[in-house]
Amino acid sequence: MLPLTPTTLNGDDDTMIARNLASIRARIAQALAGAGRAAGDVTLVAVSKTNDAAAVAAAMAAGQTVFGENRVQEAAEKFPRTGATLHIIGGLQSNKVRAALGLADCIETLDRPSLADAIDKAGAATGRVPDLLVQVNIGDEPQKSGVGLGQADGFIRAMRARFGARLVGLMCIPPAFGDSGPYFRRLAAMADTHGLAVRSMGMSGDFEAAILAGATHIRVGSAIFGQRRSSDVT
Repeated sequence: MLPLTPTTLNGDDDTMIARNLASIRARIAQALAGAGRAAGDVTLVAVSKTNDAAAVAAAMAAGQTVFGENRVQEAAEKFPRTGATLHIIGGLQSNKVRAALGLADCIETLDRPSLADAIDKAGAATGRVPDLLVQVNIGDEPQKSGVGLGQADGFIRAMRARFGARLVGLMCIPPAFGDSGPYFRRLAAMADTHGLAVRSMGMSGDFEAAILAGATHIRVGSAIFGQRRSSDVT
């Protein structure tokens, strides 16, 4: 885990985050209008992973309330914060599930039976299961997490049977190169087939295409907080 710096941001950093959030919100509104969708139809998940608590506070001061974190331990150092909603958007190890259930409002990366077992067990022990999204490997890329396309329908049906209303939707990360639109449309169609309302898709470089394809949640990090301290750009 990258260390979190305890220092506060300077005024220029606060202003940059507020300005970036305003720009992203304007682009979301324009994309929704272009798609003939209602204003407020998309939830912006600000991906705060690798950014410190001061950056989160600056985003909250600018009106942002929904955040995405990759690592449970890192999230625990910054959340819960009053008024914040937390999504776990990174691959989740089974031994981190109980801690995740204590922090998260949504886990977006349900992708294998062993993780479902761990969530079920921890949920029974804690009395709490957050909203869940199945992560689909929408491009069938061997280097990426997510359930493969050939297994996705069966896995989604099994998770609906197991978790009921707690399973609310699907998440994907399309291939890094080329047109993301067809992948987003495929995920939206899959969600429609299974009667799932939430489609978490689209990041800093392609969220307008995701909105056009029916995204309900977009995950934006670098376009809000600036370039990351790692090679992982969302």
